[in-house]
Amino acid sequence: MGLYKNLFKQTAIYGLATVLPRMLSFLLVRLYTGILPTAEYGEVSILLSWMVFFNVILSYGMETAFFRFYNSESDKQNVIATTTISVFWSSIFFLFGALIFRNTLAAMANVDVQYITYSIWILVLDALVIVPFSKLRANQKPMVYAAIKIGNVAVNLILNLFFLLFLPKIAESNPDSFLGNLYIDNFEIGYIFVSNLLASLLTFVVLSPNYLSLKRNFDTVLWKKMMRYGLPILVAGIAFAVNEHFDKILLGYLLPENIAKSEVGAYSACYKLGLFMVLFATAFRLGIEPFFFSHSNNENAPQTYAVITKYFVILGSLILLGVIVFADILKLLLLDNQSYWEAMKVVPLIILANFFLGIYNNLSVWYKLTDKTIIGAYISIVGAIVTLGLNYLLIPKYSYYGSAIATISAYGSMMFISYILGNKYYPIPYDMEKIGAYLGISIAFSVISFYGFRENYFVGIPLLIGFMYFIYHNEKETLNRILSKKNS
Repeated sequence: MGLYKNLFKQTAIYGLATVLPRMLSFLLVRLYTGILPTAEYGEVSILLSWMVFFNVILSYGMETAFFRFYNSESDKQNVIATTTISVFWSSIFFLFGALIFRNTLAAMANVDVQYITYSIWILVLDALVIVPFSKLRANQKPMVYAAIKIGNVAVNLILNLFFLLFLPKIAESNPDSFLGNLYIDNFEIGYIFVSNLLASLLTFVVLSPNYLSLKRNFDTVLWKKMMRYGLPILVAGIAFAVNEHFDKILLGYLLPENIAKSEVGAYSACYKLGLFMVLFATAFRLGIEPFFFSHSNNENAPQTYAVITKYFVILGSLILLGVIVFADILKLLLLDNQSYWEAMKVVPLIILANFFLGIYNNLSVWYKLTDKTIIGAYISIVGAIVTLGLNYLLIPKYSYYGSAIATISAYGSMMFISYILGNKYYPIPYDMEKIGAYLGISIAFSVISFYGFRENYFVGIPLLIGFMYFIYHNEKETLNRILSKKNS
């Protein structure tokens, strides 16, 4: 139990580093949707979706490659130096290239060129801290990692509140003051990106000593091995970006121009209610990814991975049902502007889709440990094809509901494919009977609660309690063992 205790301790800290920033981001969503019309929020969402693609390109699989070779190579400093230098120069080349072609990029994204300029600098600064953050995780320094991550979002939140809420009032009451002269009318979207830029700059400054303390030179041989390992992950990352974000871009292109950005805005806002599942899955992944690599040589590793996956499904199933039962209460916390509520019908699909993605990430350990990352890329490409195909087919008829169907179909197919191939290349003894029961019952209860008895908590809460009892009944031996360890 000591192994699992340490794992879940790290996961909890990484969860803190994930949950708190995302909770602060919750406040930002409420702020944006309260100030911006759905069309303008849609414009922000489209630009942020494009940024995800470039984030993937700028990391080009080096984060995962870093963990793989940091654990397998004896010269750790050599891995750090090679990865750092590689990411640094690729980021610099991107910076100059993107600034040269920023007008073209602005035309592609259908947004103002100044927003593109801000985005380029944000992307580069975020890329430059990839290796320092990975180093903190590899060296098991989750508290430092958490502090910096939380600090980044806190600064971003404070600046957003200042620029969007306080600065306009200052400018109105004291137009000739220094702060009053800083205010630009109708620049709300610009202030959002300026806040993000300043927060990213501060994070880079905090982590910049990592660039000054490199103790090795660039190792070309090692770099080539890392690139061979990482490039399939780049392909998978691009495919993931398609699955996760291209629906917002396609909605903007495929819907009539007069409603496109408004539809994107409403969909993107309600999509954020899937945040609770994303938080859990991300925290879990951050905690277990270094663990998977460091324990891969243990003879009991497959059994350990099976147990971890089962408990991921248990916790995820509880979150799925809990969020769906209370979805209409949660929307009041996130979206006080009722014009965004029209897209609430997609929430169950989005939460379940993110759950499938989390399960897929747990199942995908086999191709990372066997160095078959190219297969992971192929799986993600299949998901991207499903996403693109269904979005093109369904958006013209069903708008953002079609996008939600496409998302759950893509992640569901990736999950099943990874499970089937994993059984072939790296068999793990998953308890499929219990996993299937937890997943199936939570989905069935969610459907009953949301589509049959929505906002009827006399039905929803008993369903949630009943499911919790079902879990306890099946897992009470393990739970009692954990409790007895704590008491002893």
